Amino acid sequence: MNAKSAISKEIFAPHDERMLGAVQVKRRTKKKIPFLATGGQGEYLTYICLSVICFFMCSVTNKKPPQASITKVKQFEGSTSFVRRTQWMLEQLRQVNGIDPNRDSPEFDLLFENAFDQWVASTASEKCTFFQILHHTCQRYLTDKKPEFINCQSKIMGGNSILHSAADSVTSAVQKASQALNERGERLGRAEEKTEELKNSAQQFAETAHKVRFWQDT
Repeated sequence: MNAKSAISKEIFAPHDERMLGAVQVKRRTKKKIPFLATGGQGEYLTYICLSVICFFMCSVTNKKPPQASITKVKQFEGSTSFVRRTQWMLEQLRQVNGIDPNRDSPEFDLLFENAFDQWVASTASEKCTFFQILHHTCQRYLTDKKPEFINCQSKIMGGNSILHSAADSVTSAVQKASQALNERGERLGRAEEKTEELKNSAQQFAETAHKVRFWQDT
């Protein structure tokens, strides 16, 4: 199991959340703090994760519509587990800065209501995928006060091919599953009809045999 799958299972699934995407990052500039806020636990990996409350939980409990959030998750050196750190609701995101709209760059900034972080993704392609998912999620879940996307490549803003491919794959899988169920239902229906026919034939045969035996005895 890779790190992102493990984060989804360990951090979000227990809270009825579905992780939409994640990007491994490190800071471009170190924060000037007199001590480690983590309590001196040493080196760690950082992931910025985008998640949403599961749809079926909202419909069952009649809670307000699904809400997306951005969460900072860390994995400390020598540990196989992950730790949830700061979390912001998507509504708190004010600006997404891609730094350079003319080239693939791993650098980006996130501006929230009460925080500002400068990051470097592990790769430019990982950042691009995360930005596509983030932009799509903002358009889908935020009705107003959408964050500003600046210095982003056009493929991030308008190119949702990854999302569309994923959606098409899911749709195709659902259609195939539905078709398989329908075919199975038809087979079961035919089997039930055949069983009923055999049952009726057996009953008629038994009745006929009984009549024949009755006439023979008389």
